[in-house]
Amino acid sequence: MGFAHNNVLHQNHFRKDWQLRVRTWFDQPGRKLRRRQARKAKAATLGVRPLTLLRPAVRGQTVRYNRKVREGRGFTLAELKEAGIGKKEARGVGIVVDHRRRNLSEEGKAVNVERLKAYKTRLIVFPRNAKKPKKGDSTGDDLTAETTRINLAVSDPYVHEAPRKITGEEREFAAYRTLRNERAAARHEGKRKVREAKKAEEEANKKK
Repeated sequence: MGFAHNNVLHQNHFRKDWQLRVRTWFDQPGRKLRRRQARKAKAATLGVRPLTLLRPAVRGQTVRYNRKVREGRGFTLAELKEAGIGKKEARGVGIVVDHRRRNLSEEGKAVNVERLKAYKTRLIVFPRNAKKPKKGDSTGDDLTAETTRINLAVSDPYVHEAPRKITGEEREFAAYRTLRNERAAARHEGKRKVREAKKAEEEANKKK
């Protein structure tokens, strides 16, 4: 390897102990056991409380991921209101609230409302003072019932349509043009109403 002119001489390090810097995964079985023991210890510490907080079912962002349903940050205020749960009460019973999220579809809202109602039917709230239960606390047989942890897993609630032939009406339907016309109609609705009212007033004046 020759060098010409005023160039820097390379300091190539070919004798590094690279074996010491390799990331191994030999502790995977041990970590698995430790995580399992930690979950068991956490469950024993929490008693009858749920291990995780209840979160809504939401769609992933962008066209690439929106076909998948995942757990969201928290339930909207509209979903809580329809399920009959107060926003201050929700956090106390293990429900996460996200005041920034908005419901963009009735179907998505209905799914989360059903999720809240299913959680509410299984929920047992033990009163701090058994002699003086507060509003919302469980009473009677619910307190003596057997408690089990049920995981309300997030699943896709929509039934996918089976493949079928496209009809002639669907083939002729121009979706893009229809959308553009509807947007234009909504945009010019106010001006058209003013124009029609003005025209009707002029015709009324002519008749007089």
